[in-house]
Amino acid sequence: METKELAETLIDKQKIQLVDGKFTPTEASDVITSLIDEKINFHKIQRLKIWEGNHHGKTNLLDNRIQELELEKQTARDIVNQARTKGKNVTINGILEITLED
Repeated sequence: METKELAETLIDKQKIQLVDGKFTPTEASDVITSLIDEKINFHKIQRLKIWEGNHHGKTNLLDNRIQELELEKQTARDIVNQARTKGKNVTINGILEITLED
């Protein structure tokens, strides 16, 4: 019986098309808000984990990122509202790029 070794295929970089399409303003708002809210919740959970381990732990970076995401969410709302006012749809192209790091 002959045993063949399969070469392990390493993928150092991969792109995943997360969102791609044309949406009504309401649909676009739902998609964008859901994605940003998930990321905000991720950072809030990370912040809570730090706090549980040490009530004096530094969470400045997480706090700043949450604020940045809240601002980005407002920017997205403004764009969607502009589309709604002008009677236009919104195209969203969201690519998730994953890279292996040392």
